[in-house]
Amino acid sequence: MSRAALLILADGRFPAGGHAHSGGVEAAVASGGVHDTATLEAFCRGRLHTTGVTAAGLAAAAATGYDALLLDEAADARTPMPALRTVARKLGRQLLRAARATWPSADLDRLARDRPQGVHQPVVLGVTARAAGLTPPDAAQAAAYESVGGPATAAVRLLSLDPFEATALLARLAPELDDVTAAAAAAAARVAEAGVDFLPAASAPLLDLTGEQHAAWTVRLFAS
Repeated sequence: MSRAALLILADGRFPAGGHAHSGGVEAAVASGGVHDTATLEAFCRGRLHTTGVTAAGLAAAAATGYDALLLDEAADARTPMPALRTVARKLGRQLLRAARATWPSADLDRLARDRPQGVHQPVVLGVTARAAGLTPPDAAQAAAYESVGGPATAAVRLLSLDPFEATALLARLAPELDDVTAAAAAAAARVAEAGVDFLPAASAPLLDLTGEQHAAWTVRLFAS
């Protein structure tokens, strides 16, 4: 296994479209909920332990080789708002396109063929990790990091925050990120025997509601 593959997959410059999405922080900035580094840290911590752990579990399960289409249905059940389901599938299509070019794989080709409307991004992330020779914990780690790295980067642009402070924020969250990764990977290791209901299903109702509202904005910097 090449550890460099994990660096490539988790790199914000990987052409999977994530740079165009704020992970909900644009709406939080507009409402005043996020306005400085401290409130951004609180936002990222909350996201990590809700949508982050849920995405990490789905990604890790997909990386075990578990049925990706069943996992996609599980992701749908964990994403109540239509706008966020649409975003997740769009990001999944973009990631799938980049992944097939980078790590050609029969599993990735099958996913594109069997679900042309798109698959939720965390599931595609897990299948991609497997194609790249990575482990389920690697997939969980990439998903967990993405859940906070994206909003932190977006907030720098939205609030003109000091990028050094935003990076330090992510470093402070590292132990919690490791805990989330371990919990998600442990759940994924049991999915073959326990089914998808055993995977994390943490909810973030405010993120869901503001995500739906954000989709209706006529002027916005980020797609979500």
